[in-house]
Amino acid sequence: MLAMLHLRTRRPHDPTFQVALDALNAPTIRVAEHLGWDVVPVASAEVDPTVTADLVDRADAVVLMGGEDVDPAFYGGPSTYPGSGHHEPDADRAHIDAVHRCLEAGTPLLGICRGLQVLNVALGGSLVPHLTSPQLHRAAGDDHFVRTRVTVTHQGLGASVDASQDVRCAHHQAVDRLGDGLVVAARAADGVIEALVHETAPITAVQWHPEHAETADGQLGALLRRLTEQAPVVRPA
Repeated sequence: MLAMLHLRTRRPHDPTFQVALDALNAPTIRVAEHLGWDVVPVASAEVDPTVTADLVDRADAVVLMGGEDVDPAFYGGPSTYPGSGHHEPDADRAHIDAVHRCLEAGTPLLGICRGLQVLNVALGGSLVPHLTSPQLHRAAGDDHFVRTRVTVTHQGLGASVDASQDVRCAHHQAVDRLGDGLVVAARAADGVIEALVHETAPITAVQWHPEHAETADGQLGALLRRLTEQAPVVRPA
C-alpha cells in the first residue's frame, strides 16, 4: 500500500491553488495504480494526526506531496517573508512525524516539492524562505511551472532521473542548512538544491514536480519504481 500524504481536499481560502494541486495529485494516483500500488490518500490538515500516523505505519511506502510552505516556526525562520501565505502547522507536524516514522521503520519515502522541504526540516535542516531569483524556479501568472534542467550529483539517483529531460519547477523556497543524514543529489543551474537522498535510509526527495501531467508517466513512474527497488521485500498490493 502506498500512502499519499497531502494537505487538503478543499481550500476555501484559495480555491485556485486547490485546483492546481488536484491536477498534480490525480496523475500521482493514476501512475501509482498503473504500477500496481493500492494508493490511499490522506489530507492531513483535515484529519486527526493519528490518522496520518496510523496510515504511515501500515504503508509499504509513502509519498509526501506538495502544498503550502512549511511553517517557519519549525526551522527558526522569519514569521513573514516575501511570498508567505497560509500555513498548516498541524499538518506540518503530522508530516514531520511521518518522516521520522519512515526513517525508524525503514519505509521507503518520496518527497515532492514541499515534501522535500518537510524532509529537510524534519531532520533538523532549515529553508531559504524566499529565493533571491525566484523567477528561475517559479513563473508568474496562472501556470507557475518553469521548465528547467537539473544536474544529478548522486550516482544512485541517476537511474531514476533523466537529466537530459526538462523538469517542471514551481517553488520559491529551497534547502538552506542540510538536515542530518541527507545528501545533495541534484542541483539547478544556479546551485539551488533540487534533490536529496538519505545516506542510509530509503528516502528520496525532489524539489521539482515529476507528477506534472505531461511528465508523470516517465518521471514520476521512475521515482515510484525506485521506492520498490529500495525495499525488495515490498510488493505493491
